[in-house]
Amino acid sequence: MALQTITWMSAFLCLVQVCSMPMPCHLQGQLVRITHNLLRDMGGNFPLECLQDNNVFMAFPATVFTTSGAPQLSSSGAKAIYETLNNIHTLFGADDLPTMWDQQKLEYFQNIIYRQIEESKCMMGSVDTRDYLVRAKVLKTYFGNIAAVLKGKNFSYCTWEVIRKELLYTLQFILEHNSDSLLWSKRT
Repeated sequence: MALQTITWMSAFLCLVQVCSMPMPCHLQGQLVRITHNLLRDMGGNFPLECLQDNNVFMAFPATVFTTSGAPQLSSSGAKAIYETLNNIHTLFGADDLPTMWDQQKLEYFQNIIYRQIEESKCMMGSVDTRDYLVRAKVLKTYFGNIAAVLKGKNFSYCTWEVIRKELLYTLQFILEHNSDSLLWSKRT
């Protein structure tokens, strides 16, 4: 009886392995929300001592994240969100991050960003739309400007706070305007 049970279990496990369906490639809205909240909470409110540095203007690329609901545009919007997360990951991979931030939340933030990039990397395999190429160019300029501001201000605490505020706005915009590009689930 035990041998028969083991045989059936082995056959079942092999069948499940062979017939398992691939996971769809999506950005998870819940993880984007967690990313936003961690970024917000790791530094708290914008510091008063940094108000003088808050005059840096970076033109927010809202058009990169807007979709008309058409599948091709929605796919380009999702890819733009992926690229945004990838750029945020690059920025926060620097060694010059503020020590005043909650380091545990910062580390969790970095891990969640990395997880999102790894889990949705497959969506970049079919980038062939002209629409996406325009979005990618605008994002490259936007994040290039952010990196230049950080470098130009020697990665100062207040400059990081300005960048954190800017990225919070970016993530909030994505959450409010891209529900068709994000998969919402309870899984985290």
